[in-house]
Amino acid sequence: MCGLAGIAALSDVNRAAVQAMTDLMVHRGPDGEGLWLSADERICFGHRRLSIIDLTGRAAQPMQDTTGTYTLTYNGEIYNFKEVRAELAALGAQFRSDSDTEVILEAYRTWGDDCLSRFNGMFAFALHDAKRNRILCARDRFGEKPFLFLSGAGFFAFASEYKALLSLECVRSDVNNSMFAQFFVTPSQSLDQERQTLFTDISQLLPGEKLVLNAQDLSFEISSYWQPPLDPNPTGLSEKEAIDIFRDLLQDSVRLRLRSDVPVGSCLSGGLDSGSITCLARELIGQHAKYDTFTGRFPESDADEGPWAEIISKVAGTQAHEVFPTGEKLVDTLDNFLWLNELPVDSTSQYAQWCVFEAAKDAGVTVLLDGQGGDEILAGYEQYFAPYLATYQKNNSDIAQEERAIRNRYPLALSTRDQRWKNHLPRGAKKFLSRTFGRGSSAFLALDAGVATQVREDAGTPPDDLHAALRKDAFSGFLTTLLRYGDRNSMAHSREVRLPFCDHRIIEFVATLPVEMLMGSAQTKYILRQAMSGILPESIVTRWHKQGFVPPITGWLRGDLRGLVETIFNDSSFNKTSIWDPVWCRRAWRRFRAGEAELAPTIWKILISECWEDRFLRKIAAMDKISPTM
Repeated sequence: MCGLAGIAALSDVNRAAVQAMTDLMVHRGPDGEGLWLSADERICFGHRRLSIIDLTGRAAQPMQDTTGTYTLTYNGEIYNFKEVRAELAALGAQFRSDSDTEVILEAYRTWGDDCLSRFNGMFAFALHDAKRNRILCARDRFGEKPFLFLSGAGFFAFASEYKALLSLECVRSDVNNSMFAQFFVTPSQSLDQERQTLFTDISQLLPGEKLVLNAQDLSFEISSYWQPPLDPNPTGLSEKEAIDIFRDLLQDSVRLRLRSDVPVGSCLSGGLDSGSITCLARELIGQHAKYDTFTGRFPESDADEGPWAEIISKVAGTQAHEVFPTGEKLVDTLDNFLWLNELPVDSTSQYAQWCVFEAAKDAGVTVLLDGQGGDEILAGYEQYFAPYLATYQKNNSDIAQEERAIRNRYPLALSTRDQRWKNHLPRGAKKFLSRTFGRGSSAFLALDAGVATQVREDAGTPPDDLHAALRKDAFSGFLTTLLRYGDRNSMAHSREVRLPFCDHRIIEFVATLPVEMLMGSAQTKYILRQAMSGILPESIVTRWHKQGFVPPITGWLRGDLRGLVETIFNDSSFNKTSIWDPVWCRRAWRRFRAGEAELAPTIWKILISECWEDRFLRKIAAMDKISPTM
């Protein structure tokens, strides 16, 4: 797990620029650094190292093969590197290190671009092939690791973080305001799902993509080397067979992600996903090995997961660590939190995640397994019951019993919105009614009128097929943003987070299953619950209602965050803000103070966006920019 950066140019590269880029990412790799300059001085790779596999200097990057033909800078982990290494060794490859980095180099030398299909991992890398005068850039199948890039006048640059690219001359920090506003209205959209990023000059590789750069003229082509299965063939397995295969796949995914030369632990809520990973990890490492778990607690909130996490921790015999995020700590940490997250966050949950990784650092645990991705891959949200029933009905003439069971256990899962006529009102009318009658809490109503015309108020109609809905949410929905949060929050503390559910073998298998194995018997994540029966405590397996990892934002805004909000709303510069309607925002703050707690999420979004512009964008603007070329 590391930070990478690089520049390819039509003239000599300024290696000081690459050094400056990597210096801005020291948190991603405090254990080592390196620069490599090509013989013609037109390509420079930089690297910051967080040592996880092979802690010796033999694994330092950028790394070259023995012939000096291939050079690699790489961020991430190839979990199945031992298996790939054994296959390469059988073909005659020789290795100087025990690292997964060298396995990538040798795999490329043997199989070329096809090496990507052999890797099970999270990664972003750039590999220079001197023989073909090209650079292969790639990002893992789920997009767990970032690969940001830009094509400038006479140069091509890439990095793990925005700030590294924004440090270069000629790279503007201009923001796409409609994309910015869309994120706050519908956080499942806009910042992480498209190649175009929030910054107009910067693009990104999407999950499962590769970019091949011609180093001679800097032209490049982007293509997919992997896509989620669109129309897989049903397996025809019995339910028991499917459950057994799924359990084996998940267990093997955890096994691979336990590979490390530094301590490994788990992020643990009281839920099904992280609980499953923790219990499987315990089975794999044995009953007597020390295993640490880290849980965020909110004792003053109904969302406190502590009691549930304690049940799992006791069964799994873990060394439990609890962390208690507060609004006061957030205020004290806000500058650093925003600088290292780089983009705004949609809720205070991301700060709670930050605190969990901070606790892991304090405890000396470098690698954390986490349950992220389980909901989007295995149907963990109640809203999936609607496409589930639509899909179920195609193969079952009578769905009445199934629908009845769902309504009994999840009364709101199939409900339609009240007062649907509101969705058909013109946007201007909604704004007028809100300002006239002091009603409404949507972030859409807080937007400047001009910006609001460019924003959709909902995420669109979800697919009526369950597998399509899951695929959409996993690869072009909020999971992509959650993965960015996980990357930035873990890297801020030089920790590595690994996600066993984000194993391509799991999604490829799940896509072949009938929907009853995902949401049958009125159960979210049906196959996971069945697979974990007897491994997880029964009270966790049958905990039907999902509870988010949500700090008590209402109390924080009325307490420790209140001063920040009032400072922003009372500042005359707030009238010149780019996306918000200051009159509506100030009235909403008064309504919130008077007791309208439902306004809290929108107040937070206004607060964090203004703080981000002040504490991230202004810091970027104040940086001394450096030319990418000599």
